[in-house]
Amino acid sequence: MTSTAAARPVVDEFKDAFRGHPAGVAIITATGPSGPVGLTASSVASVSAEPPILAFSLASTEGSAGVISNADTIVVHLLGAENSELAAVFAARGSKRFGPDMEWSTLAGGEPLLGGVPRALVCRILSRIEAGSSTLLAAAVLEIHAGPAAAPLVYHDRTYHRLSGESAL
Repeated sequence: MTSTAAARPVVDEFKDAFRGHPAGVAIITATGPSGPVGLTASSVASVSAEPPILAFSLASTEGSAGVISNADTIVVHLLGAENSELAAVFAARGSKRFGPDMEWSTLAGGEPLLGGVPRALVCRILSRIEAGSSTLLAAAVLEIHAGPAAAPLVYHDRTYHRLSGESAL
């Protein structure tokens, strides 16, 4: 039996699959020649506990992603549900990310550190791997700044969600 419906391209199926797969939300910041940059990412993953290494991917080599991709050090901010507006600001093209009304400071190495996030991991980039249309970066965690405890922020089906005790199975 054959189907008369055209098969969907695997790229569309892949995008649909990951829209249904929730992911934690982070903001990655760095300093470039024109000042601080940052972007929202849902691709951050733990790679190794000893030594602590994480990885993330960037889909572009332009703008903030290009600066982050070429940086020696970055800060990965793991967001809580209270940071959903911050995540939206750093996800929007052309938004004012480091204005005077934004809570942030500069670390000794020049990296921008956002305030009010549960955890901020200062990292040194270890490697960059071209992977299809993206770049996969691995980074060693050098230090961790702890902020206020918060329910995790996750991204699922193009929407931010809060995880809570009620969401546990």
